[in-house]
Amino acid sequence: MKNVHEVEIKLEKEWVDSLDAVFKKKNKEVKIDGFRKGMASKEIYLKHFGIESLYADAIDACISVAYKKALDSEKLIPVIEPQVDVTGISDTNVIFKFTIITKPDVTLGDYKNLKVKKEEAKVTDEEVNNEIEHMRAHMADVVVKEDGTVVEGDTAVISFTGVVDGKEVEGAKGENYPLEIGSHSFIPGFEEGVIGMKTGETKELNLKFPENYVEELKGKDVTFTVTVNEVKTRVLPEINKEFFEDLGYEDVKDEAGLKAKVKEELIHEKEHHLEDEFMDKVLEAAAKNMKAEINPEIIDEEVHRMINQYAEQLKMQGMDFNEFMKITGTKEEDLHKQMEPEAEKRVKYRFMLETIAEKEDLKFTKEEVENRASEIAASYGVDKAELLKAYGSMDVIEYDMKMHKALEILKEKGKVNVHNLSEYFSVTPKTIRRDL
Repeated sequence: MKNVHEVEIKLEKEWVDSLDAVFKKKNKEVKIDGFRKGMASKEIYLKHFGIESLYADAIDACISVAYKKALDSEKLIPVIEPQVDVTGISDTNVIFKFTIITKPDVTLGDYKNLKVKKEEAKVTDEEVNNEIEHMRAHMADVVVKEDGTVVEGDTAVISFTGVVDGKEVEGAKGENYPLEIGSHSFIPGFEEGVIGMKTGETKELNLKFPENYVEELKGKDVTFTVTVNEVKTRVLPEINKEFFEDLGYEDVKDEAGLKAKVKEELIHEKEHHLEDEFMDKVLEAAAKNMKAEINPEIIDEEVHRMINQYAEQLKMQGMDFNEFMKITGTKEEDLHKQMEPEAEKRVKYRFMLETIAEKEDLKFTKEEVENRASEIAASYGVDKAELLKAYGSMDVIEYDMKMHKALEILKEKGKVNVHNLSEYFSVTPKTIRRDL
């Protein structure tokens, strides 16, 4: 492919200097008979350990120097980490071969007449009423039921034991277990059998484990002995001033006001959803019109970046990535394959937007970039220096600004109003960003 460049760099003086520096370091760490640590001559050291013992550390020390020379010599801007091979090595020089992949050629199609429409946010009275009922259910009080009869929606506090072939089933026993009727958390027929029972009542339920259950129990008959210890029900709050205040709606005075408020919030929520949906359609439509041959290595690196992000998200939830993979029985190669289509889409969008930014000659003044950095820092509650430490440089801030502007151009050409680009990116920035 045209964007794959093989560059060989030969280092001589830097290599010899590096070998000497590595020798001095290692000489202080090893013990040679007849010499104190660090006091043996280089000739004596090499007689014991050989020049080859210095190569690995010297290569590590020289590789960044060689890489910079490779980029400068060919004026290359890589898009992923290079492949590096050592093709020649001796006590006087080392030869590195870098396989460097730059941005592929991108031919933009029509991105100014996409004819993508954004749906208008509409909310029905039924949706408003359902949302209010959901709010009431969320804020309901759970109380002990006076008549003690279990009905759908109640929570029955039960003790139970399951028996198969005359033996208690391990894991099929519980004391004072709160079972929400309608949750379908037990095998089919169990909750239905509990409905109608009263507090203090004991009953046998003759059921059958489903065919998709664990191997040793699937399809087997089971008898559960169930005792209802207590019945709890949810009491929905009245729609009144107290309810409005509990919701934080200090400005709502009556039910009509509540419905108006809820409708406003639902419309706002739908607008965000439709904005994201519209943006996806715009990107997809523009990408269909472009032509670009994407290297598999670029997609592969994007997948690895996505997997690392996934691992970080799991870590934030208190889960270890490797343990999660083991528990779920997922192999990393399967996860890699699963993420490839999304990775390819992200890469295509990124290169497309970069090319649009170049074609539109998008530029920002130093002051504009500085102001944007200050805005981002303020939104995260950190100072600008801390933000730049995380981002790496102002170049990354400017890059993001160009990507935002390129997206804005796509949307404007679709002749729709820009809803709130920054909010869209706060949800899905990684779709088009690259880490520099």
